[in-house]
Amino acid sequence: MNTKLNSGKKLGLMSCAVACAIAALSSSVAMSDNGKHDNRGKAGKDCNATTIRGDYGTQMQGTRPAAPPNTGIETVIGVVWRSYDGAGNFEQRDNIKGSLSVFTPNRPGMGTYEVSPDCTGITTFQPDPNNPFIVIQERIVILDNGNEIRSITETPAPLMITSVSKRIN
Repeated sequence: MNTKLNSGKKLGLMSCAVACAIAALSSSVAMSDNGKHDNRGKAGKDCNATTIRGDYGTQMQGTRPAAPPNTGIETVIGVVWRSYDGAGNFEQRDNIKGSLSVFTPNRPGMGTYEVSPDCTGITTFQPDPNNPFIVIQERIVILDNGNEIRSITETPAPLMITSVSKRIN
């Protein structure tokens, strides 16, 4: 057999093994946060509605159906200010931009939220008070003693949005 070919195969296998080891190590380090994102409320207590009381800044991204006259699916990005009252209600202002639709600045919205003792929860809100037929539901996970919230959109089904929120006061 050709020695240069065998050397190339060995080098290729070695490179692949090193790359796989680095990927495995990186993902385990990324998934391990050394308790930084403790999924419990203050002083080790379970979460409840007061765990996320206050104002949060959110960065969101995903896809959604394009608004008429466009058709199909568009990529969407946005930033949101949301204020939780600690009793299951919130208000928000969002700034949303789609890849096919126009920028929508400072759109007010309101909704409700529920928090489970395991620091998961659900929000239900109307992103546009002028259109009460649009209702969005998110599933949330509360991290770092309520200083961070991560979410995905559950309904309506065509929305594929994920977000990260940080407490700002």
